[in-house]
Amino acid sequence: MGLTVDDLRPVARAAFGRGRVLVSAERLRGGTKKGVYRLTLDDGSTGVAYVWHPREDYWPAQAVPAPDDPFGHATGAGLFAAAHREFTAAGVRVPRLLLAPAATLLPGEVAVVEDVRGGTLQDLRWRDPRRAEAVLARLGDAVRRMHARRRAGSGRPGSGRPGSDGPKAGRAVQRIIFARALRDLSEAAARVERIAAARDRLAATLAERYAAVAPRSRYGLIHGELGPDHVLVDDRDHPVLVDIEGAMFLDVEWEHAFLELRFGDAYPALAVAGLDEDRLCLYRLALHLSLVAGPLRLLDGDFPDRAGMRAIVAHNVARALDQLA
Repeated sequence: MGLTVDDLRPVARAAFGRGRVLVSAERLRGGTKKGVYRLTLDDGSTGVAYVWHPREDYWPAQAVPAPDDPFGHATGAGLFAAAHREFTAAGVRVPRLLLAPAATLLPGEVAVVEDVRGGTLQDLRWRDPRRAEAVLARLGDAVRRMHARRRAGSGRPGSGRPGSDGPKAGRAVQRIIFARALRDLSEAAARVERIAAARDRLAATLAERYAAVAPRSRYGLIHGELGPDHVLVDDRDHPVLVDIEGAMFLDVEWEHAFLELRFGDAYPALAVAGLDEDRLCLYRLALHLSLVAGPLRLLDGDFPDRAGMRAIVAHNVARALDQLA
């Protein structure tokens, strides 16, 4: 979409008032589903605009998910606002809201949040491991607060009927994830020779692990893609969660399978007691298959970091096949 200063001036006026002038708008890297722009004003202060519009979304069009499927395309100001409320209520730091989501200032929807300038936790781990260790400890506290926020139904905040802000009861979460993993396996096998060669074994392993999972009726609040690149660091070395539109109430084991993958040897700082190992076994394999099929779909479009996506595919092909050992 490539919005300009002129495009974003009405947004800056609404967020910061008419007495301050927008002098630059820089599109930031990252984000596959929305545009992220740093707004710089004439007094040197800054904010960040999130813009939701089809032209800012690199993902190809997808089929409409089943009503009880929490894994549909996570985009839009409504999901952002609902997730922002949930994380704030849980005592989890997210960027302060400077302009509530609006649909009249631009084509599409826009919100403005504080500009957290400390970089990502991913970068900090390379730049200053000692500081990163303290941030990780605080992130572990945030994860535990987040996952302790429970609901009887699974699903995304803000994704129910109009006027409703809560998740809904539906199929068991493990059933949804199992069915999704089989679809991802089919899609991956059609495009990756190594997955195709092991397709039957992978399907049998998924079925075996699914059968071992016991029923559950309460779910915790999760981020959904909580990697170190989705954690910013503020000026007090506190972790700040971003890209929150995929937040949902779900088995927290799904998040922990992702945390294990993304944080590696730093994961123990984020671990919690009492996780269900049967769920983890199913969700680890389902996650690897998702991280093969999903990036391949993204590469069907014009996403710019193609080498990075191919690396994700290759890594998760290997990890999925390792599950058969």
